[in-house]
Amino acid sequence: MPGSSIKILLIEDNLAEARFMQELLKQAKFKQFSLVHVKRLREAINRLNEDCFDVILLDLTLPDSQGLCSLAPLNSHASGLPIVVLTNTNDDELAIEAVRQGAQDYLVKRQVNVEVLVRSLCYAIERKQVSETLRTVNEALEIRVQERTAELVKAQEINQSKSEFVSMLSHDFRNPLNRILLSAGLLQDYDQKLSDEKKNTHLKLIRSAIKNLAQLLDEITFIGKADSGQLQCQLIPLDLKLFCHKLVEELQLFTVEKYQLIFTCQEDLGEALWDETLLRHILDNLLANAIKYSPEGGTVRFELRSHEKTVIFQIQDQGIGIPKEDQPRLFHPFNRARNVGTIPGTGLGLAMVKKCVEAHGGEISMMSEVGVGTSFTVTLPLIGEAALSE
Repeated sequence: MPGSSIKILLIEDNLAEARFMQELLKQAKFKQFSLVHVKRLREAINRLNEDCFDVILLDLTLPDSQGLCSLAPLNSHASGLPIVVLTNTNDDELAIEAVRQGAQDYLVKRQVNVEVLVRSLCYAIERKQVSETLRTVNEALEIRVQERTAELVKAQEINQSKSEFVSMLSHDFRNPLNRILLSAGLLQDYDQKLSDEKKNTHLKLIRSAIKNLAQLLDEITFIGKADSGQLQCQLIPLDLKLFCHKLVEELQLFTVEKYQLIFTCQEDLGEALWDETLLRHILDNLLANAIKYSPEGGTVRFELRSHEKTVIFQIQDQGIGIPKEDQPRLFHPFNRARNVGTIPGTGLGLAMVKKCVEAHGGEISMMSEVGVGTSFTVTLPLIGEAALSE
């Protein structure tokens, strides 16, 4: 919450009511408040142009403005400030309409005490900050979407794939953005009627949708860097067998009783030089796909072995398989097999895998049959630690 003292603009034409509010705020134990009192809406707008406040306390009966008509000009001049409405009327419909028009809370004067007033002011500030943060995030995401879309469209085979690419990207962003806007709207419009459990559910939905958007943006950015030659291989000493074993353990936490994930490596590979980030992109995507496109109870096999101066990763599933006509373009961004049905995905995973494999100086191949399963084989050069000093 901004500053050590919360600065309030009280818009109230009744001096007795104004003094009462001031006395209540003086009794607050855990917060400090400073209050500026004006009697008219016009005076309030002038003060907002001259000074900074943390919250507005608004009486709905003013000499120069009546009812909810005061909200629009206040929101216009101070859109980032939370507004708590004060009224003599205990009217639920009026309260809901006030929130819809931009107020953060609604207080009936005769029911106000120091605890109610302080809690309302503090909560109003917090809710407004969350709302403003979400709005800023949405605007920033929309700008980034436009920027990344423009960058990627230029890198595609524009004549055939441009319209499909933009349509897919818009669809993938629209769904989580709609979830964010819906949940944020419910939290703002029906805050006092929602239980704490419902509020937490909507906040979790917002966080999950933002996480999905961030992940999609990261994938798009990654593809863009790779296409522009900015993807670099950063080699560090790494025990590859141990790395793969830990990766499988992480995935097994989410696949218990649904799938069988079997990792085998008969050799002691020791330490060699690898790019941990690129390896994680490669294996995470291939293993996640193998699990995602397998039926429940299916088996996914992950084998690691060495051959001369290379290591070979082979990931095999018993899933839906990939139609032959879709296989040639499967590593292209936003291309998915036609038999995936309602299984979620962006079509970026395998494109990222191929970019990572190429950045590591390796190769990737695939064998697949519809209804039988799919096998991916990744071959990467084995680089000893001595090469690092060289």
